[in-house]
Amino acid sequence: IYMFYFLRLNEVKFNYYCTHPALERCLFAIMVLMNNFPIGIFDSGIGGLTVVKEIIKTLPKESLIYLGDTARVPYGTRNKETITKFALELVRYLLKQKIKVLVVACNTMSAVSLSEIKKIVGEIPVIDVIFPTVSSTLVETHTNVLGVIGTSATVNSRAYDLHLKKKNKAIKILSKACPLFVPLVEEGFVNNKATKLIAREYLSVFKNTNIDCLILGCTHYSLLKNLFAEILGHKVLLIDSAKPTVEELKKVLEQKGLVSNKKPTRHFYVTDIHPKMEEMVNLIFDNNFPGKLEKINL
Repeated sequence: IYMFYFLRLNEVKFNYYCTHPALERCLFAIMVLMNNFPIGIFDSGIGGLTVVKEIIKTLPKESLIYLGDTARVPYGTRNKETITKFALELVRYLLKQKIKVLVVACNTMSAVSLSEIKKIVGEIPVIDVIFPTVSSTLVETHTNVLGVIGTSATVNSRAYDLHLKKKNKAIKILSKACPLFVPLVEEGFVNNKATKLIAREYLSVFKNTNIDCLILGCTHYSLLKNLFAEILGHKVLLIDSAKPTVEELKKVLEQKGLVSNKKPTRHFYVTDIHPKMEEMVNLIFDNNFPGKLEKINL
């Protein structure tokens, strides 16, 4: 099975290895089985569920396993070594579930731990949230002046700056670390007065600038989009990583021949459950959460 997985993911010609009809039928059966393996998605908390929501909308037949490390959230204030240690623990858990693709639905882990993640997954495709978001943003900007908000770890890594400049050297980037947003979202303080005051303070750095796009460099921030729009006004386009990430995922599944063709299964695992969590999950899914949260030990 794993030899065939390797061949498929590396786009080796299938028919070259099928010189015998019985072997061909066997490998075809394995191919169908592999296609129906789940997609693994993980985040430091519940923010990655915004990516899951987009996956279900765009790829409704795909089976999913989501893993949120809610016991140790937030990651963004930690150092690279700790973030990477946690990230690899999450990845190893998902690899045991026989996933076919891995989605890093966390900007912080995408920014500081992606190379280490890729080292341990072998030939399984890895989709991060930064690269697709950068590509999408560059299509949208007209002023070539962009804002980026994210956790301290994401902003300090300069991952967005490096990817943006690599594709367009003329781009000007204004970045702001917003470390309080993740714990506020995880606690359900989306429409809280304190959150509004903090958001106005953080986003004040973008006043009187020419930014026309603001990259929401954390999947949690999608839950604060209405607040950001209220503060920044309609002239600033808010770039959410969920849609471009899922577009990239869809492209990879099609290119690798890994599109599912059966009724999906969906599992939602977290490392801790607190009273506000279900409320926030229902907010993400518009009170139509397609499953239940299950607590697991890594």
